[in-house]
Amino acid sequence: MSAGISKRILVTGGAGFLGSHLCDKLIERGDEVLCVDNYFTGRRANVAHLLDRTGFELMRHDVTFPLYAEVDEIYNLACPASPVHYQFDPVQTTKTSVHGAINMLGLAKRTRAKMFQASTSEVYGDPSQHPQTEDYWGNVNPVGPRSCYDEGKRCAETLCFDYLRQHRLRIKVARIFNTYGPNMHPKDGRVVSNFIVQALKGAPITIYGDGSQTRSFCYVDDLIEGFIRLMASPDDVTGPINLGNPGEFTIRELAEKVIALTGSRSTIAYMPLPENDPMQRRPDITRAKTLLGWEPTVALDQGLVKTIDFFDALLSGQRNAYA
Repeated sequence: MSAGISKRILVTGGAGFLGSHLCDKLIERGDEVLCVDNYFTGRRANVAHLLDRTGFELMRHDVTFPLYAEVDEIYNLACPASPVHYQFDPVQTTKTSVHGAINMLGLAKRTRAKMFQASTSEVYGDPSQHPQTEDYWGNVNPVGPRSCYDEGKRCAETLCFDYLRQHRLRIKVARIFNTYGPNMHPKDGRVVSNFIVQALKGAPITIYGDGSQTRSFCYVDDLIEGFIRLMASPDDVTGPINLGNPGEFTIRELAEKVIALTGSRSTIAYMPLPENDPMQRRPDITRAKTLLGWEPTVALDQGLVKTIDFFDALLSGQRNAYA
């Protein structure tokens, strides 16, 4: 982007975990940002510090309804992303992914905007390929309790590529792997936030299954840099592109790290594994390295310390969790 030239950018889900960090980055860069959120999982507190910044606007809106605005770029991040939240109202979750994508793609078509679709590693399901490359079609249960999210995101990807083929719309599709950091919702049910909150409270740390299942954890600053690079890439770089940290850890290893870093006296409690919970999840990021020159730089221990500091302040009342 040339010096002095700002873009008008719409961020849906902008008050959520990832969206708030993206809004920070775009405002810091000098863009005008329209942050849209219905506050189902997003929190006004995540973007409150931006309200008096020039070029930032906050709007309460549900993307399942059309939105009319004049924008140059759209980052469509709107959708609950943790099982606790997306299974609360699975029909609405599917609507958010599918109707939301249709509405944002329609807006992009009308305004000739570039469209970024936040997809997910969940499109791979419980993978039979490891690590997962973008060419892998996945192993997804279409009728299980996680299907509202998995299949909703798969359909959103389909819509993006149909708009590309049918309307020559400029699209960018990112498949996001487990991400963590400040601004996570304390009750989102995700493993990093769960473990940290339990450890800080001295409560038993809950592991589902025997803890041998693996995940790859990407710090939020690294992921947002990937977003920015993908959106700025040439138009023929459409994705889908995996964005995540290829470092692989067992859930038990994560629990042990959190206990050590918090100095907690928490013990570990084992619970039954949820249905369709994948046993392995690790991105192949060759495409991101080659096309975007991107790879994560924040080590897990380093990112966990920053995330623990955030939740420590939240639980001690120094931050408002639900504003």
